Amino acid sequence: MEIVHVYTRVRSDFGRPCLFSDRGPELSLDLRPDPSLTQEFIQRTTRDQATQARTDMSEHQVNTERFVTESRGMNHTEGGWPKDVDPNEMEQTIRFRKKVEKDEGFMNSIPQLGSVMGHCLQQNNALDIFQEYCSEEDEGEVVEPPSAKTINIFRDPNEVRRTVTCLSWHPDGGKKLAGAYSCLHFQTSQSNMCEDSYIWDIENPNRPELTLKPVSPLVCIEYNPKDPHTLVGGTYSGQIAYWDTRRGSLPVELSSVEHSHRDPVYKIIWLQSKTGTDAFSASTDGQVLWWDVRRLTEPTERLVLDPGREGNMERALGALCLEYEPTMPTKFMVGTEQGVVLSCNRKAKTPAEKIVCTYEGHLGPVQALHRNPFFPKNFLTVGDWAARIWSEDIRDSAIMWTRYQMSYLTDACWSPVRPSVFLTSNMGGVLDVWDVLFKQNEPTLSVKVCDEPLYCLQIQDTGRLVACGSQGGSATLLEFCSGLSSLQKNDKTLLAAMFEREAKREKILEARQREQRLKERSRSEQSDAGRDAIDAIDAQSVQQLMARAEEDFFSVVEAELRRRDDTHQVTTHITETVRTSYTTVSVLHCVNKH
Repeated sequence: MEIVHVYTRVRSDFGRPCLFSDRGPELSLDLRPDPSLTQEFIQRTTRDQATQARTDMSEHQVNTERFVTESRGMNHTEGGWPKDVDPNEMEQTIRFRKKVEKDEGFMNSIPQLGSVMGHCLQQNNALDIFQEYCSEEDEGEVVEPPSAKTINIFRDPNEVRRTVTCLSWHPDGGKKLAGAYSCLHFQTSQSNMCEDSYIWDIENPNRPELTLKPVSPLVCIEYNPKDPHTLVGGTYSGQIAYWDTRRGSLPVELSSVEHSHRDPVYKIIWLQSKTGTDAFSASTDGQVLWWDVRRLTEPTERLVLDPGREGNMERALGALCLEYEPTMPTKFMVGTEQGVVLSCNRKAKTPAEKIVCTYEGHLGPVQALHRNPFFPKNFLTVGDWAARIWSEDIRDSAIMWTRYQMSYLTDACWSPVRPSVFLTSNMGGVLDVWDVLFKQNEPTLSVKVCDEPLYCLQIQDTGRLVACGSQGGSATLLEFCSGLSSLQKNDKTLLAAMFEREAKREKILEARQREQRLKERSRSEQSDAGRDAIDAIDAQSVQQLMARAEEDFFSVVEAELRRRDDTHQVTTHITETVRTSYTTVSVLHCVNKH
């Protein structure tokens, strides 16, 4: 890698600039001789006079005390860190610096020390001719209507046009733009479709500066913020490719198929690390993989996006977008196909703890996920016909959202310069610019970029240029006016107050809903208890009725049995009487015969 160190100096250190140029002689004045004046000329007599060119000086001697000079040096070494902080670990030092900077003692002592040090530094300063006086006076703000104009259009040079799936700005000044081209419609790609992606010079839209030749069409691409010569991209086949523009169009490293994603890689982001070679990717196969681009044979770490936190691939949620903030190196967020946003922690001890919480609120796949660069706790999502602004502290619902648009939203991002401005693109080919401090019901500026659906957008770090990729293979470069690309007065303060107010409102609504749920639960419990009492009473009455019915039944049976016994006794008596009478009659009949 090329190591470059740039020394910078203020222009005023060199003095006022001198401008020299070669040019021919110019006649400023031409006085012609006048012969008539010779008659008026009077010649004076010559006279000699001596002059001294130097001034008169006198010599005197003074005996002064000798001043002894001594040279001293100071060696500054890094130290003073606590025992639990390793100076070699950048994450620990950044975290400790933030903790110290928030301390009240630090905030009170720095202005006092700064004033003393500033006085010492300015004692030997010469007069600055470039100093601006009365700089504290506020200039009258010029109210300029929001506007945008098209600068260039970069079209796919192939006959079969492909979708611009991802755009990435060059980190050094944004003079180049890398675009990934792919056809994401399943089984609709043609056999003669090109697989190349391009790096464009924003001043030359006629021909790409460099052609990238991957093994499979690129779905996402990202410049390395630490090394502007290197890029990393995710392919349609699920592989990760790494390029060094100084080595040509072919990838330097390529991951193997068996250790890569199973679906297209929709997002890849560089991580904040010492080496500047770490990245992580997400795909719809439900995995997030961490890579070291110096060795892409297999991922260094793996996370399965299982909401049940069991690592089950069958229940994993497909990832479409990632969000990573370098100031929070252990946290990242994932937008899924199911409309759920997962907040994750990479440094968790167990895989179950890596998925911290979920945010549900979209009707479709989460197409865009972006943290506010000025307020990292608030993030922007797009997953249907509306854009939503969330707070990490509130998980049940968003704190702000736009109304549903006529066209489906495809991408969104915050402005890196103005904290209250964000951009959205939709299927109607329109780029909308929203300023939540100005109005929330409708966009501040709507620009019809093209007649084709817009798929992605990427704004430059200065906030003045934005690139939009369309489904027809064209990348349009637009330039915003100064009102949308420069920080306005009190923007941060007003937006912080708005976010705090909306978050407080949502918390109050959540508490009220929680109380209502508790009341309904208590009512249901009371109704269940009353129903149980009624059921108990009914059960007792039923038991009494059954007992009474049994008593009546058995009494009837006993009465019937008694009646039958009495009838049987009477029948037996009659039978015996008849039998006795019959015997007597038989005896008498026999006597009569004899």
